[in-house]
Amino acid sequence: MRLAADIARQMISALDEPALIVSHGRTIAANQAARNLFGQAIEGADVRLAIRHPDAVPLLMSNRPGEVELTGIGGADRPWHLTARSIGADQLLIRLEDRSAATAAERMRTDFVANASHELRTPLATVIGYAETLADEGPVPDEMRARFGKTIELEARRMSRIVEDLMSLSRIEADRYRAPGEPVAMDEVARIAVEQVAPLADRRGCKIKLQVAQKVAKVAGDFSQLLQLTDNLVANAIRYGCNAHHSLVTVSVNSELGRTVLTVRDEGDGVAPEHLPRLTERFYRVDPARSRDSGGTGLGLAIVKHIVERHRGTIEIRSRPGEGTQVAVSLPTV
Repeated sequence: MRLAADIARQMISALDEPALIVSHGRTIAANQAARNLFGQAIEGADVRLAIRHPDAVPLLMSNRPGEVELTGIGGADRPWHLTARSIGADQLLIRLEDRSAATAAERMRTDFVANASHELRTPLATVIGYAETLADEGPVPDEMRARFGKTIELEARRMSRIVEDLMSLSRIEADRYRAPGEPVAMDEVARIAVEQVAPLADRRGCKIKLQVAQKVAKVAGDFSQLLQLTDNLVANAIRYGCNAHHSLVTVSVNSELGRTVLTVRDEGDGVAPEHLPRLTERFYRVDPARSRDSGGTGLGLAIVKHIVERHRGTIEIRSRPGEGTQVAVSLPTV
């Protein structure tokens, strides 16, 4: 049975992805998604004028079912999965599935494994090397033993922090589709977080100023995750925003337009504009050497981002070199 052009057009109009019906190499119908991708005048024309890809031409002209992976349609690196299915005498239904999201997710997983392996391999190599030295036969000077032992302890703790942060990310992602519903007072969360990071602030000569509005509405949240979020933001500000010339970190909690806003601001060196879009990526560091020296794992802001997403909130990072950094988290109230 051969489908008429009008019937064919109606059949594919409900499909979200680009779809065409082809007969003997000619496009007899195309849905709106296909016309948006290939042009409005593709119906009635040779299908090779629409899908101009050498890997697709043999399949399109064979008038037989099949599938092929394509790259470069609608963008230089944009990947597609093209399938052709018989729907009648000498007619094929051509569907194109955009694989950009799947490809990006796979690349992200690959990069994540590579980065995690690298972050753990570096301190592990140090631990193994120093441990082997201490285990060798023969006397070891007390000063060297103490120094090596301290280094092993520091690197082991660093690996422990990385593993703990990775586990936190895993738990947060597992709950990302389940919105939290516990009423949480963000002013209380901010006070506890400031108390927890006080020893770190003292070691770095940093002062923390807490500003809380008189009336702050509670948010629907997960107390432990929101405390982790606040702790990460304040600790980041202390590690990277405190120096000999600028030692103040301001933490504020306010209500704005039916939402509760937590803001953490430092007056440090700031961040160049090209780094801002990537600050919440896992293991992304503006200055890798400085980040490791400060005790950061490269996962703090990634954890913050995932907690914000689970709480249906938004995060905004503003920074300029020499003017400090401000991170504002806006959360819906109960």
